[in-house]
Amino acid sequence: MFSGSLPVAARVALTEGTAGLAAIELVPATPVLPMLAAPAAGVAAALAATGPASVEWKLDGARIQAHRSAGEVRLFTRNLNDVTSRLSGVVDVVRALPGGDLVLDGEVLGLDADGAPRRFQDTMGDFGTRALGRPAGSTSTPPPGAAGLRAFFFDVLHADGSLVDAPLSERREILAAAVPAESRLPSIVTTDPEEAARFLDAALGAGHEGVVVKDLASVYEAGRRGGAWRKVKPVHTFDLVVLAVEWGHGRRRGWLSNLHLGARGADGAFVMVGKTFKGLTDELLRWQTARFLELRIGDTVAPDAHVVHVRPEQVVEIAVDGVQVSARYPGGVALRFARVRRYRVDKPAHAADTIEQVQALLR
Repeated sequence: MFSGSLPVAARVALTEGTAGLAAIELVPATPVLPMLAAPAAGVAAALAATGPASVEWKLDGARIQAHRSAGEVRLFTRNLNDVTSRLSGVVDVVRALPGGDLVLDGEVLGLDADGAPRRFQDTMGDFGTRALGRPAGSTSTPPPGAAGLRAFFFDVLHADGSLVDAPLSERREILAAAVPAESRLPSIVTTDPEEAARFLDAALGAGHEGVVVKDLASVYEAGRRGGAWRKVKPVHTFDLVVLAVEWGHGRRRGWLSNLHLGARGADGAFVMVGKTFKGLTDELLRWQTARFLELRIGDTVAPDAHVVHVRPEQVVEIAVDGVQVSARYPGGVALRFARVRRYRVDKPAHAADTIEQVQALLR
C-alpha cells in the first residue's frame, strides 16, 4: 500500500488497467506501509508454516524505513511519519552505504553503555528527543556497542530498482552486500526447529523480544500481516486480582468488560498494575458480568458511573508481553499488551502474584 500522492507514472498506470497496475513499482522517497508478522506458538510451529526460513532477532524498538533517492535520505516510521530531522545519525549511515537509490526496512533500538538493549519506553523517549546514535550535542556517530540509539536493518525493498516482488532469499543477499553486518539484524537460514530454538534462546539471552521466522520464498507484502512472517516471543503470565470493571461500549454494551487488575502488596492490599479487555469471548463476558455484579461494592455513582468497584476476590490469569515503568500506578509498573487467559476459580486472592513478582519482570 502506497502513501501520499502517487508519482505521475503511477497515476498514468492507474488508467491503463491490469497491465498499468502491474507496472507500478516502489519509488524511493515515497514510503509504504511495512509488512507485518503474525504470531506463532513457537519456532517449530512457525517453521512448519513457512518451510525454509530466515530466522531473525526481534528487537523491542521502533520500526524505521530508510529511503535514499539521488543521494538524499529520508526516514519514516511505521505510520509513515517523516522523522528525518530527528534521526541524523541514521541519515549519515544510510547516505554512506554503497550503491544508488535504496529503501531499507529496519528497527531503531536504544542501547546502554554495555551495548545491551534498553527498555522500549526508553527507546521511544530517545527517539523523540535525540539524533539516532548521537548523544545530545554530539557531532559524531558512536561505534557499535556504544550508548545511544542505533538502527538495525533486516530487509531491502529497493536497490537501484524495486525488490518487493523478489523472494526474501534474494533480498537477503542484496541486503548483505549493501549494509555492513553491524547495521543488520543477526539471522540464520534454517529448517531445523532445534537450531531455531537455540537461536531464539540467544536472542532472549541478549535481552531481545524473540525472533521472527520468515519464509525465504516470500515477497514483500506492504501493509499486510500474512503467514509468510511469524513472530515468536515468550509469553509471561500473572495471576492477578480484579479490583473493578468498566461497562462495555458498542457490541459489548450491557456487559462488564474492561478489567482493573491488581497484584498483591506486602501488606495484603492490592496494587493496581493495569487494565485489559483483551482475550474475552462472549461466554467470558457473560460469566464475568454476572460474577462481578455479585462482588459489587455498594452503588456505582458519578463521577465514574461506568466503573463497577468489586471486592478483590476473583483471580484471573493474565498473559503479558512484559511490563514497563509507569508513574500512573502506585506499584511503579504497568502491564504491556495484557490479555485474559482464564479465570482462576480454583485460586484464592491471597495466593495471587505479588507486586514484587510483577516488578521483577522489569529486569
